[in-house]
Amino acid sequence: MTKKIIDSAEEKFKKTLDALKKEYGTLRAGRAAPSLLDKVMVDYYGTPTPVNQVANVTVPEPRIILIKPYDKGSLKDIERAIQKSDLGLTPNSDGTAIRLAIPQPTQERRKEIVKVVSKKAEESKVAMRNIRRDANEAIKKLEKGKEITEDDRKDGETKVQKMLDKYIKQVDEVKSAKEKEVMEV
Repeated sequence: MTKKIIDSAEEKFKKTLDALKKEYGTLRAGRAAPSLLDKVMVDYYGTPTPVNQVANVTVPEPRIILIKPYDKGSLKDIERAIQKSDLGLTPNSDGTAIRLAIPQPTQERRKEIVKVVSKKAEESKVAMRNIRRDANEAIKKLEKGKEITEDDRKDGETKVQKMLDKYIKQVDEVKSAKEKEVMEV
């Protein structure tokens, strides 16, 4: 009985960690990465569409993102979407493709990004603690309903806690790796 609850909790822990990694991918650390454009939506024939679905996004150089639209008519729309986004980048168009030069962030900007990295990590940890709480409540409910014994409840809660500890450690590892990447000059 408790196995199903524990497996469900682990699945949620994994999803939370994956969401954090994806979130970190969209943070600009001074290096060009196609994932920077994941949140940029282009108004493509009246439908908000991610840039990577209307164009080929590549990184030919460490500080350049090259965007080649599949449909030349969407070039201006892509430019507009990038300018409206919170990336703070200026698109350079040559009529067939858009080049985005990724500037080196200032020390002050790096510190701001590190704060955002820490905040996102803390939000993930809070989400994981909530998952633990929900799992423990479900296990206690089974004990109250006489479906499992007190020992089974304690065992289940211990397993959930160990799993939480493992995933919190992974969040910390991902966080410090991202902080290191951001502070690199």
